[in-house]
Amino acid sequence: MNRPPEKFILVREERLLAFVQACFERAGLEAEHAALISRLLVNADLRGVRSHGSRNTTHYCQAFVQGQLNARPQVRLVHENPTTTVIDGDGTLGYLPMVRAAEEAVTRAKKFGLGMGLARGIGHYGSAGHYARICMEQGCIGFSAQGVRGEGNAQGRDPKSSIAFSGNPPLCFAIPAGAEPAMVLDTGANMFGAYHSPEFADLPERIPAVFFKSIGFVAVSMLVGGALTGYTLPRGDEVEARWKAARMGGMVLAIDLESAVGAEVFRAEVDRYVRDMRETHAPLAGMDRALLPGAIEEERLEKYRREGIHFGEPEQEAVRAAHQQFGVPLPWE
Repeated sequence: MNRPPEKFILVREERLLAFVQACFERAGLEAEHAALISRLLVNADLRGVRSHGSRNTTHYCQAFVQGQLNARPQVRLVHENPTTTVIDGDGTLGYLPMVRAAEEAVTRAKKFGLGMGLARGIGHYGSAGHYARICMEQGCIGFSAQGVRGEGNAQGRDPKSSIAFSGNPPLCFAIPAGAEPAMVLDTGANMFGAYHSPEFADLPERIPAVFFKSIGFVAVSMLVGGALTGYTLPRGDEVEARWKAARMGGMVLAIDLESAVGAEVFRAEVDRYVRDMRETHAPLAGMDRALLPGAIEEERLEKYRREGIHFGEPEQEAVRAAHQQFGVPLPWE
């Protein structure tokens, strides 16, 4: 879990944005591309999703500098019909192509009720919540997942890797509410990805039914976020041969509320459900409230925007590494 750091410094949003953008520009990206990635990474920091925030700047920039990802891509539309768009990312990081895919999905959902955007030939796209939220903010239910080429092949490991812990692709459902916090399940598909260690080796035997469900979530996410994009087509071989970190695909689906039951009716029912869960259920052990996914992130967003982002040691260490490589002044000095 992305728990808040116990020890931290406060970093202002605008200073962190400027720092991250400057690093990406020095790694070779155009200003607009760098600004888009920076905005999404800092959004993750603001929500307390530390694993997918600005601490990824260093290794993303390294991938651009080392030529594993394309810093100056020609992101283009390669296929479309009334409800679906397919975008070729030309070997770049997944953020820009997926934002375009999400925007296209929303445009089609507003016209036809459903819209889907697919991107292939991309690198890591970060938190799936970025793209599902784009849909949600436009009055749609959003769903996003990412897949990886060749995932599932354990490559002859001896002993064989357990299927119980194979893969952990990102996925997100984002569901709009009215007065209550939106329900945003932004997670990895493998519910046990954090428990792949000797001390938990007996878990699959003790609770096999839960692991079967987790294995299924991983498989579905990999296939709808990967195979559905066409990343296995010959063009995928070409992209991966040139840009070694661009072996992924991504999908985002938008469902327009007005095309179904109507936004007002739907949001009212979401509000009732969220409120009932909070007020009539006991919280999990160790928690003080019964909240659904997304509520805590929005609380942190408001707090961190007001007070400053709580920057733990892993985040500080990653930013120092980027500072040393690119000479960009630290955002807290």
